[in-house]
Amino acid sequence: MMRALLISLASSALLAGCLGGGGAGGTTVIDPSRSSSGWQWNLPADVPTPVVPADNPMSEAKFQLGRQLFYDKRLSGNGTQSCASCHHQDKAFTDGLAVSPGSTGELTHRNAQHLANSAWHSTYTWANPSLTTLERQMEVPLFGTDPVEMGIDDSNKDTVLARIKADADYRQRFAEVFGSSGDVITFGNIIKAIATFQRGLVSFDSKYDRYLQKKAVLSAEELRGMQLFMGETAECFHCHGSFNFNDQTNHLGSPEVNRAFHNTGLYNIDGQGGFPFPNRGLFEFTSLPADMGAFRASSLRNIANTAPYMHDGSIATLEEVLDFYAAGGRNLTSGPHAGDGRLNPYKSDLIARINLSAQDKQDIIAFLKTLSDDTLLTSPRFSNPFPAGQ
Repeated sequence: MMRALLISLASSALLAGCLGGGGAGGTTVIDPSRSSSGWQWNLPADVPTPVVPADNPMSEAKFQLGRQLFYDKRLSGNGTQSCASCHHQDKAFTDGLAVSPGSTGELTHRNAQHLANSAWHSTYTWANPSLTTLERQMEVPLFGTDPVEMGIDDSNKDTVLARIKADADYRQRFAEVFGSSGDVITFGNIIKAIATFQRGLVSFDSKYDRYLQKKAVLSAEELRGMQLFMGETAECFHCHGSFNFNDQTNHLGSPEVNRAFHNTGLYNIDGQGGFPFPNRGLFEFTSLPADMGAFRASSLRNIANTAPYMHDGSIATLEEVLDFYAAGGRNLTSGPHAGDGRLNPYKSDLIARINLSAQDKQDIIAFLKTLSDDTLLTSPRFSNPFPAGQ
């Protein structure tokens, strides 16, 4: 709890000097239709329009500016790392690592989450209930100190901005998006642009989506897997039953905003429900014993492309993930994290032993693979705009 508070205070102190002219907050929403300032969501009929902060409306020019910033290594303190360093398009904007090295080589505490459909999340990162917009979340990798990711701080923030301001293309793009009056190349506007790009990483063109639109046919194995997934036998749908295959969604017209966190019995290192520090989930923010090990259920879209799994990347394959859930938790018999997570007293009531045959597991995995969206993984629209090697 204290560690989280110190990070928050440090970030706030830095932001007070950095953001000038473009605060990244905003909770009221706009965009009551499916377009805004020439922006088109182009969503399937069954997908609701996401919430967009009133002070950061969508536009194509801002999306393209954000895309360029997302891939630009000049936006890190030492000029060595971009947002894309931990979020690769071909891996559904994850990096294939359990935890990721930041710009100084320090490792993150948690697994890099995929970014597809993040516009619909009600909270961000694995277990921070206070991060409810992409704009606020972006402050963490940019300015965070535990761990250091992009590594921007008071000693280099002016240098980082100077790199962006020295680029004539950026000067033109920022003026087009934010106007030409005054200094518009600020961290506040940088954050707004990157958040717009992330909001535009829409993924609803999987085989499953085309099946719903009667444009594709699922195999017998995939259909059996879908029935198991959506039914009471496997019970996956309890935490992954929304259009985004998670249970934290927010959109225009939401009757309520769900901010659920779950302990899935991954650890029980002390026999009393303990999780390894500093990955203790919601407990890091509330200090409530019942919140020990409670994390956000990640969206399963593109799940076949986002290994390894869990908040710390400690499960390597989908097969192992299914074994873990079917067992009602994980029993580690050796090592520093040994303990029987199946007996974790804070484990969610939704996590119980499930009788799945080998064929059942194979069918469920076949269905999960239908959630991969090749458009997201390969489209030039979401790709690196810089020449190879830059």
